[in-house]
Amino acid sequence: MDTTIIVGYIAGFLTTLAFIPQAIRSWRLRETRDLSFFMLLLLATGVCLWTVYGIWIGSFPIIAANLITFVLILFLLGMKIRFK
Repeated sequence: MDTTIIVGYIAGFLTTLAFIPQAIRSWRLRETRDLSFFMLLLLATGVCLWTVYGIWIGSFPIIAANLITFVLILFLLGMKIRFK
């Protein structure tokens, strides 16, 4: 495995990991007031497009990181709607 792929995995891991504390906090507090619905929607769209891009170029780190991030964003969007 070359350095470029390793950097891709590390970057994907860290950016995906960044959403987990927010998801846990929102779930525990049942509160999403401070999260912008529009921001989450735009971010979900962008992450979805990154996933498509990763598929087109055949980059597993991009695909994996963005799929997991997309699921976390959908989770936050769901809580945003549910806890309104």
